Amino acid sequence: MGKAKSTNIEIRNKRASFDYEFLETYTAGVVLVGTEIKSVRQGKVSLQDAFCYFVGNELFVKGMNIAAYFWASWGAHEPARDRKLLLTKRELRHLHQAVKTKGLTIVVSKMFISAEGYAKVVIALAKGKKEFDKRETIRKKDIARELERD
Repeated sequence: MGKAKSTNIEIRNKRASFDYEFLETYTAGVVLVGTEIKSVRQGKVSLQDAFCYFVGNELFVKGMNIAAYFWASWGAHEPARDRKLLLTKRELRHLHQAVKTKGLTIVVSKMFISAEGYAKVVIALAKGKKEFDKRETIRKKDIARELERD
């Protein structure tokens, strides 16, 4: 029996692109347990406050909330637990060195189901925007919207 087809699930963290300037992006696998994948396929994921941190040489995501699956009974998962991300050793080493630099962090910008049926997240090495940077982003969006109307 083949793998499940992609169901066009794409959850975005719009707040992250407003608050941070993305320097580099990576696609990482997520270690899920039990009924979490079923909730992800239903689109019941919140990436609002999701960020990544290192424990030893492993990368974990904190603040990603996967809602409890409605039909689960005894095997229900904990919605707000920390989840391990899967990247290559070289990518992990590069991110670990970059995070040591002051002002850089790793945020989750998007979650999707791959063509093979696996849950993936797009993480970004990011630098926080100042207030005037945010105003400039809003100004650019307004100009683009006005040009699109004409």
